[in-house]
Amino acid sequence: MNKPDEQIKPVNVGILGLGTVGGGTATVLRRNAEEIARRAGREIKLLAASVRDINKSRDVNLDGILLTEDSNEIVNHPDIDIVLELIGGTDLARDLVLCAISNGKHVVTANKALIALHGNEIFLAAQRKGVTVAFEAAVAGGIPIIKAIREGLAGNQIEWLAGIINGTGNFILTEMRDKGRDFDDVLSEAQALGYAEADPTFDVEGIDAAHKLTILASIAFGLPLQFEKVYTEGISAIQKSDVEYAAELGYRIKHLGIARRVESGVELRVHPTLIPERRLIANVDGVMNAVLVNADAVGPTLYYGPGAGAEPTASAVVADLVDVCRAFTSDPGNRVPHLAFQPDAIKDLTILPMSAVNTAFYLRLQVSNEAGVLANITRCFADCNISIEAIVQKDKEDEQGCVSLVMLSHECLESNMQIALDALQKLDAVHADIVRIRVESLG
Repeated sequence: MNKPDEQIKPVNVGILGLGTVGGGTATVLRRNAEEIARRAGREIKLLAASVRDINKSRDVNLDGILLTEDSNEIVNHPDIDIVLELIGGTDLARDLVLCAISNGKHVVTANKALIALHGNEIFLAAQRKGVTVAFEAAVAGGIPIIKAIREGLAGNQIEWLAGIINGTGNFILTEMRDKGRDFDDVLSEAQALGYAEADPTFDVEGIDAAHKLTILASIAFGLPLQFEKVYTEGISAIQKSDVEYAAELGYRIKHLGIARRVESGVELRVHPTLIPERRLIANVDGVMNAVLVNADAVGPTLYYGPGAGAEPTASAVVADLVDVCRAFTSDPGNRVPHLAFQPDAIKDLTILPMSAVNTAFYLRLQVSNEAGVLANITRCFADCNISIEAIVQKDKEDEQGCVSLVMLSHECLESNMQIALDALQKLDAVHADIVRIRVESLG
């Protein structure tokens, strides 16, 4: 039984990093202190924070908070109960989190790369020490998607999920569709607006989304975290003509993270995807995020909201903090498992290579505008047992006398499509590289 003084003792918190998310978290903790205490059952006190430059001016009320440039002071502070890791990166963050755990401190993090790459090690250390590592803010910013899958859908078998989980990429594709702009042009604006970093590789090439998908798949299917097995493809090769042609066919291009359980294993893939424009998730625009989850009992559920930003992400951090406080004195064995399933029930299921995935395809070819070309092209698909749903030829010729041929295939094995594309690329009538974008109905 809990002692009376344990029920009212404040929980002391230390923050690692007062950047965008750390500053937002400090602001929310201060502004909503009374409401948070009512929910948590005790006062949550921000005791200390580590920063890179202690003299830097910050738009945060830091009165009474110990500031230090030494992060080790936070994880080793004897009076701090919960450490909020908000510095990003993986190497230093991993060392600090493991140190905090070894000192018996609970941890809340917004660091998707840390969890995707080192979560298995971190969760094992936390289990052995009897502490909690919470990470709601690591995926989709302020959307409580981790809690929804891990707790709200606990009575379901998750069949598949598909998510727009990177706001930068979604902003770029939205601008390309709505305003007919080129990728490079929109990327420059995204950088100017602060949506994209100076080096946008993590966002536009799908690495950020792959980190998040790794986490979502683990809590959906009870898998170990396996970032290295996620197929990852970016959006930098998407052209505005493809966005326009997709719209003419009734589709929108979104950069999706998809996890699907099939009989032979689990698909983990991030890539540009055509989805029917009538789907709700196809209408998620700008920097917003959304995750569509299909489960056996409840069916499809959609989770929508801001995927980044100071206070939206702080909302998730503080929610985790409240959860940890509520379970502060509970038996560790009765807490919600980190990856939704009990640790001894985590299964290392087969992660399918992309070649073994079945999906439909959008294809765009530049072909000579002459008789017999279409027959040769369709023969390549027939030889690979691929059925074509639609073919549209664009009449406008380019300088070489070629026209665009846009095709939609029925669902087929990825390896078969690759064989067909290799054969097509060798045809004299096919010019330039063939554009291939996968299609998902999400029905």
